[in-house]
Amino acid sequence: MPLLALARPLLRPFDGVGRSVACIAVGVLVQLAALLVVAVPWLPGGPDEVLSVLAAVAVPLAVLAAAAPVLSAVQRARFRNRLGVEIAAPAPAGSVVRRLRAESTWRQVRYHLLVGPLLALGGAVTLLLWAAAGVAATVYVWIWALPPEVRLANIGYTTQAAYVTLAGAAGLYAAAWLSGVLARTDARAAARRLGPSRAELLEQRVEEVTESRAGVLDAADAERRRIERDLHDGAQQRLVSMAVNLGLAKVTLKDLPEDARKVIDEAHREAKEAIAELSSLVRGLHPAVLEDRGLDAALSGIAERTPLPVGLRADLPVRPAPAVEAVAYFVVSEALANVVKHARATRADVRVETRGGILLVVVTDDGVGGADPTGGTGLAGLAKRVASVDGTFSISSPAGGPTVVTVELPCAP
Repeated sequence: MPLLALARPLLRPFDGVGRSVACIAVGVLVQLAALLVVAVPWLPGGPDEVLSVLAAVAVPLAVLAAAAPVLSAVQRARFRNRLGVEIAAPAPAGSVVRRLRAESTWRQVRYHLLVGPLLALGGAVTLLLWAAAGVAATVYVWIWALPPEVRLANIGYTTQAAYVTLAGAAGLYAAAWLSGVLARTDARAAARRLGPSRAELLEQRVEEVTESRAGVLDAADAERRRIERDLHDGAQQRLVSMAVNLGLAKVTLKDLPEDARKVIDEAHREAKEAIAELSSLVRGLHPAVLEDRGLDAALSGIAERTPLPVGLRADLPVRPAPAVEAVAYFVVSEALANVVKHARATRADVRVETRGGILLVVVTDDGVGGADPTGGTGLAGLAKRVASVDGTFSISSPAGGPTVVTVELPCAP
């Protein structure tokens, strides 16, 4: 046990070095294949004219560019299997012509033609160092394999062999350190040149975030619909039933004391008010008419309920996505509510139409103007709701009016 405890720190630099050495060895073999493609035209009897020299340069480069995806796949498998490093493949470029024009292809060619050979050269030197250091560190084994008369003829061999053994041991430690450094350097260089570029990674991340946000919006919209159905089919129906029963009690129970009749009247009135408030809440969550009949019908309902004249013009040949419809509905609803509360207007106009894949929503009133998005009128909330589907929100409200709210939403079907 004491011997093992002493040997453990001495052997720690060699932990996991086998994987690094295997990675380097496979890399040397793969790079030899890539260099062979470039070197073939320059073998003895190679080109000696200008056109043939140009062809000897251009053709191997084109072959290497065409074979880059295969070579890169082999290299990525090397890092994955030997080092456990996963390098994602860049987005496929499509046809051969597009692949030859793609920036990712030439990043891979630069690796196979420049970076890879340099690292392979370093790997070959490191492997030779392993071999030489291994032979030197075991020199006593080689000496004792010689005939006895050879050892007797060289009496001072033990001192020389001790120095050679120490040099070999130092060489093994140096080879272990170089193997780790070289493998890590190769992995970093491959990740930059064989994988997606920083711009491609950012683009992929944006796509992932966009898809994730779309999923969240869809889930939130589905949850609002579920709550609306539960309230409409559950609590609201019970309140309606209770209001009907109270109304029947008022009509049929004529001989009740006056105090009891007042209690029933009050309960009936509060039940009707609760039904009205719950109906408004349900419409605010997700109006059923929006899902059943579309945005045009839902906006017509808003216009009819608004306590001032509202002109509505809707041109929607194709229904937008449900999330976009919901945002447009709530934008118009909140904008008209702000007109009623703050604008002192006599009229409002709503225009909804599609223009080149954009759903345009414009709400105009003839009020006093001066609307401030930071003034607590709900305009900041509208801007955030519009931004949730990558839309744009703008408002023009000079003092004295008119106020114009303009919203542009991506009109995905």
